[in-house]
Amino acid sequence: MAKTGDRARTTAAPALSSLDFALDRGSPVPLYHQLAQQLEAAIGHGVLAPGNLLGNEVDMSVRLGLSRPTVRQAIQSLVDKGLLVRRRGVGTQVVHSQVRRPLELSSLYDDLETAGQGPTTEVVRNEIVPAPCDVAAALGVPEGGEVTVLDRLRRTHGRPVALLRNFLPVPLLDLDSARLESTGLYHVMRSAGITLHSARQTVGARAATAGEASRLDEEEGAALLTMQRTAYDDTGRPVEYGTHIYRASLYTFDFQLLVRP
Repeated sequence: MAKTGDRARTTAAPALSSLDFALDRGSPVPLYHQLAQQLEAAIGHGVLAPGNLLGNEVDMSVRLGLSRPTVRQAIQSLVDKGLLVRRRGVGTQVVHSQVRRPLELSSLYDDLETAGQGPTTEVVRNEIVPAPCDVAAALGVPEGGEVTVLDRLRRTHGRPVALLRNFLPVPLLDLDSARLESTGLYHVMRSAGITLHSARQTVGARAATAGEASRLDEEEGAALLTMQRTAYDDTGRPVEYGTHIYRASLYTFDFQLLVRP
């Protein structure tokens, strides 16, 4: 059994063979929680990919020098989060990693890249259209006036996670589709000298339409998270209005709540 602070390296299960676990038996943090956190981090960074097998609890407990109940509790906590699944006769298998995004004014692409999620983008639409009523109101342009509409499909580790629709004032900047497939919209805006300052955002939920389900690799009627955002630059000018949908099975928003003094 490993001593306090020793690193237990797995040797048999293919999905675990490339991982080192730092399990500190002198820490006040329970061992099951340490193991669960490190497994979750490995899933989140794509080290453990969907379909990878962890083996059964007995094998894992022997490899890691932990009791079987400790391993079972760690696994169950990730099963409850939807990251792992137990399969009879197979063992424990990675289902998917869930994108956790802080609720702040940032680009989804930048957040995913920072989290090691391997984001890629497909630009589905990039054209100038008449502004619908809600878009005109958000961007402060005449209804029917010209705006750029940008539709993108965002993937992580090859899996679709979000459909992004953004409207921007036409004079704001040129949007090159090739560049938008290699970086985030906010990075393009910053590179053009636009300083983002604040945003108004609404988060909701609804069921996927047939078309949305097909693009997002979900079932029709699956739960989707929705987000509407109007972003402003440092002069108070609205520069972007977005209506985005995310797979609820793969995506969450993180909130930090403070007590009002």
